[in-house]
Amino acid sequence: MIQAVDLIFSLVFKGIQLYMILLIIYILMSWVPASRETKFGILLGRITEPYLAFFRRFIPPLGMIDISPIVAIFVLNYLITRGVLEVYRLIRASLM
Repeated sequence: MIQAVDLIFSLVFKGIQLYMILLIIYILMSWVPASRETKFGILLGRITEPYLAFFRRFIPPLGMIDISPIVAIFVLNYLITRGVLEVYRLIRASLM
């Protein structure tokens, strides 16, 4: 049972890391606007925009600079990862 929990949480953490990489790629693509009109850019936008849109509702751009992706990456990297890690520790402790 513990091996199954380890496997599930390992996949969740790898999914979070992959999503963070996709976010960074999408953010860097904003420096070359034509890249977002490619098939890859459109697909990446469909994957990342819902998450980024949540933060854009609360954090307005500062002039020409949109800082909401920085906050979104921080939340994903720090808060969500830590929350999942704590849930993992609780489940693992209850199985022992």
